[in-house]
Amino acid sequence: MDPALPPHILSLFWDVDPQPLSLERDLAFVLGRVLSAGGFQSLQWLRTKIGDDAIRSYLERTRGRLLSARQLRFWEVILDLPHALVEGWLGDEARKIWERRAG
Repeated sequence: MDPALPPHILSLFWDVDPQPLSLERDLAFVLGRVLSAGGFQSLQWLRTKIGDDAIRSYLERTRGRLLSARQLRFWEVILDLPHALVEGWLGDEARKIWERRAG
């Protein structure tokens, strides 16, 4: 895996110094940011670099916590995630509290 992040990915990290970021070392951070804030080009890059299995694993491990309901529905379809699993993530009471506060 090439650890270098291209400019269109680095631009997603406007709030931190992106130079020390490494895809290998900072995989969870990069995944979260690209999945939650990246556009189509960024998502294509991510899928090419790490593959759908790694994205699926990340979403299962984090229960999709950084993603909106719309984004989770997208990945449900793209990755063929079980509908009941995604429903459970979206129905989590802690998530509902945060969404009411943020919305």
